[in-house]
Amino acid sequence: METKRKSLPMAKENCNFEGYDVISLMSETSKLRKIITKRGTLEILIPLCCTTKPVRYKQFKQSLKGISSKTLTTRLKELEKNGVLERLAYNEIPPRVEYKLTSKGQDLVESIIDLLQWMKKWSRK
Repeated sequence: METKRKSLPMAKENCNFEGYDVISLMSETSKLRKIITKRGTLEILIPLCCTTKPVRYKQFKQSLKGISSKTLTTRLKELEKNGVLERLAYNEIPPRVEYKLTSKGQDLVESIIDLLQWMKKWSRK
């Protein structure tokens, strides 16, 4: 027995997503959630938005209390794989690795900051 997928109602007035497929947007939301809601991800991204200089692994480790080295390494690799961070490795002794936001990462962080401002505005009420 085949079930039909029902479309979701969508407000027509002042909708910036008119013409988009709601189911497709929900799928994209799921992908976004997988990137930014993992432990430590926001704590990595937010400090990067406040600097134009690359940040070293050691600096992340010092500032992110309570996050294990394994978790930090995993998150940095995931963000690099998703094109959010750029990893800069230098052929030095001791090895030096730095991270900086890509254009995609900068857009993501700006969106996160917008969400934080929304939360701050409406949490007072």
